Amino acid sequence: MSDRKTFALFVGLFLVAWFLPVESPRLQGAIHEALALTQWYAREHVLLCLIPAFFIAGAIAVFVSQQSVMHYLGAQANRLVSYGVASVSGSVLAVCSCTVLPLFAGIYARGAGLGPATAFLYAGPAINVLAIIMTARILGLQLGIARALGAVGFSVVIGALMAFLFRKEEQERLGDLIALPEEAPRRTLGQTVVYFALMVALLVFLNWSAPDGGDGTLWRAVYDAKWWISAALAVLLAFVVWRWFARDELLAWGASSWDYAKLIFPLLLGGVLIAGFLLGRPGHEGIIPSEWVEAVVGGNGLDANLIASVIGAFMYFATLTEVPIVQGLMGSGMGEGPALALLLAGPALSLPSMLVIRQVLGTKKTVTYVALVVVMATLTGWLFGHWVA
Repeated sequence: MSDRKTFALFVGLFLVAWFLPVESPRLQGAIHEALALTQWYAREHVLLCLIPAFFIAGAIAVFVSQQSVMHYLGAQANRLVSYGVASVSGSVLAVCSCTVLPLFAGIYARGAGLGPATAFLYAGPAINVLAIIMTARILGLQLGIARALGAVGFSVVIGALMAFLFRKEEQERLGDLIALPEEAPRRTLGQTVVYFALMVALLVFLNWSAPDGGDGTLWRAVYDAKWWISAALAVLLAFVVWRWFARDELLAWGASSWDYAKLIFPLLLGGVLIAGFLLGRPGHEGIIPSEWVEAVVGGNGLDANLIASVIGAFMYFATLTEVPIVQGLMGSGMGEGPALALLLAGPALSLPSMLVIRQVLGTKKTVTYVALVVVMATLTGWLFGHWVA
């Protein structure tokens, strides 16, 4: 950094310190919300979501050959197969926009094409079967169906557009990967499938959320038994690791998982801190008053849909929390179009996830991905709002 930039930075920090309204209740509340959201994220998501996701990403990097990833998810793979595998595998996980990031980074680093990789990135948090069911039950059947169709369509269309827009850069990147030698497998395909299935199942059951009422449902029965199921899966996984993996492989797996943690975790916490300061936790206010948000997303105008998409893109939603938030906003006058726009943009993006995606893809591709999600959510919400009006 040049002396001129350093001096400007010092002056800026001095002016902020001089004029900062430290006694303002709004600022104090925003700082509290930033810390509270970060604490909540650390307690609710780090141990059960992020750490298992880091280990899965590390396992992809170490135990899945580039040839296998490129066969099913590469730029030269059958598009029906690659986008189908990306969308289905992403939706099976049903994770939030942050937990999907290590898995996305893992498959992209192993040779997945940009299109299938971004389809997976969107599908993971957006195509959540329970969230779609809750949307239909709480917000209305039309909105639930529109969210389901929109999320599936978005994952494919956004992936295809990303692949088309950056086809030259992808050809160069994948050309370098193709030159890498084939590695001799140490396990059968069946053993590898069992190993990854146990890890993914453990991630899913550890984060199995409580149902919205109804004690006699299968979802409730699974939720009541989630810790027993998770413990059984953990024991099976430990046995598989002990029987099928050598010590050097386990060390490489741990080192790779640690690399992903170092890359992603600091950015996520920083992003959550900023998001909490700006918008607060669900049901609370950050530095931006909630009345402002409610005022600008009323009706079904194009501007209201755009604002709802942008707010959704920057706000952090844990899995399933977007439905009660949208319910509250609709009760305050939010139109059905902006509600759909927020539901399509919000779960798939957040400020923390944007910071990590930029680290993986670079600024240009990240801006393009975010813009595609926001624009498509805006237009879809606007059309839906006019259709139901």
